[in-house]
Amino acid sequence: MPSLDDLKKRIKSVKSTQKITKAMKMVAAAKLKKAQESAENGRPYSERMQNIILNLTKSINDKSNAPKLLFGNGKDKVYLGVVMTADRGLCGGFNSNICKLAKKKFKEYLSNGKTLKIITVGSKGYDQLKRDFKKNIIEKKSFKDRKRISFFEAEEIGKLILNLFNNEQFDKCFLFFNNFKNVITQIPQEKQIIPANSQNEEEQPNNLSSYEFEPEEDEILEDLLPKNISTQIYTAFLENSASEQGSRMTAMDNATRNAGDLVDKLTINYNRSRQAAITKELIEIISGAESL
Repeated sequence: MPSLDDLKKRIKSVKSTQKITKAMKMVAAAKLKKAQESAENGRPYSERMQNIILNLTKSINDKSNAPKLLFGNGKDKVYLGVVMTADRGLCGGFNSNICKLAKKKFKEYLSNGKTLKIITVGSKGYDQLKRDFKKNIIEKKSFKDRKRISFFEAEEIGKLILNLFNNEQFDKCFLFFNNFKNVITQIPQEKQIIPANSQNEEEQPNNLSSYEFEPEEDEILEDLLPKNISTQIYTAFLENSASEQGSRMTAMDNATRNAGDLVDKLTINYNRSRQAAITKELIEIISGAESL
């Protein structure tokens, strides 16, 4: 049984931890609002760009001369997985949920005879994937030193992916990230970005508008498709940022309450032990007095 001094030190330690988790919860709550607004504002832009690409795709008759970013290079052998996680922990299941989905999909790719290559964006993703897929990881990126992720970082990842595709290093590319729904719910996503025309005819929206394009569709796509890759990556960054803060806020709130419960239990144990020690001393004093 721990001594009174040990219990007192442990209560003090848990209270200090509680102060930290409470402060982290408040910081996450303050960051969440802005991150949520950025994620929600970025969705319409990303969706609209996808719709424009689908509009342009409808008018292309000769797919063999179309941009490879749109219809692919005709191969389906090498898959590139871009796993986007945080550089920091203490955010609940945010990082592990993304990696769990990525591992599941990677095993499916390998079981289907595909060659797998991985790029990790965020140190936590690399830490969780290196045990099982270290030989498949070709690049690891970390933006821990950046206070805020901007479109510049998304463009940096986009250029890396484009260089690999132009050098025929892979045939299809998938993004793995968390889609922000609310503070409690963040949904892990797998999104194909190369080739861009990944939807079947039945899955394409029926409300596509009819446009006349100037210059020609092929010229627009040559310029638009590389930008679309960076845009989709930046959208994933925004979704991840909101999801990370929401998950951290929830995790720190749970940690703060658990610390409070633990302090209550330790205080009860401390009081019982203290009362037992006082009772024992009284018994010893009374017994000594009676023996005289």
